[in-house]
Amino acid sequence: MLDEINQETSQRMQKSINVFSSNLRKIRTGRATPDILDSVHIEYYGNATPIQQLANITVEDAQTLAISPWEQKFIPEIELAIVKANLGLNPITSGSIIRIPLPHLTEERRIELTKQVSHEEEIAKVSIRNIRRDSIQDLKDFFKEKMISEDHFHKGQGDIQTITDDMIKNVESLSEEKQKELMSF
Repeated sequence: MLDEINQETSQRMQKSINVFSSNLRKIRTGRATPDILDSVHIEYYGNATPIQQLANITVEDAQTLAISPWEQKFIPEIELAIVKANLGLNPITSGSIIRIPLPHLTEERRIELTKQVSHEEEIAKVSIRNIRRDSIQDLKDFFKEKMISEDHFHKGQGDIQTITDDMIKNVESLSEEKQKELMSF
C-alpha cells in the first residue's frame, strides 16, 4: 500500500514538473525556438488548432523562425494569430513563407523574464507541496482506518517527504538553468 501511494505521489509530482518544463520552453530566451509559438492557435474548421499542426516551423538562424503553411490560405490567419498572441513578435511574409525575426532582449526584458521564470517555479513548487499534502492525508486516512500501522505511517511520511524534496530540487535546477540561459545572451 505504501509503494502504491509513493508511486502515485511521484507520478503526480512528475506531471507538475512536466507542466513547469513546458511553461519554461514557452519563455523566450535570446534564441529562436519553435516552442515560443506553442500558445498560438488558429481557427480551423471550428476548432482552435495549434499552428504546428497547420504549418512547418523551422529555425532559420539564431534570431529567425520560418513558418511554411501547408495551405496558402492560412498565411494571413497565422500572421494575425501571432500578433494577437501578444508575444512581442512581428511576422513578415515573403511569398509562401512567414518569417519571424526575434528582437534582441534588453537587460530590462531579461530581468522581467527571470521574474516570470521565478513565478512559474513557485507555482510548480506549490503544486508539488499540494500533492505531498494530499498523499500524507491518504496515509492519515489509512492509519485511522487501521489499514496501516503507526510505523508504516511514519515511514510513509518520510518517503513522501524524500520524494517531495527530490522533485523540488528538480524544479529549482530547471529554473536555475533557464535563468542562466536568459542572462547569458
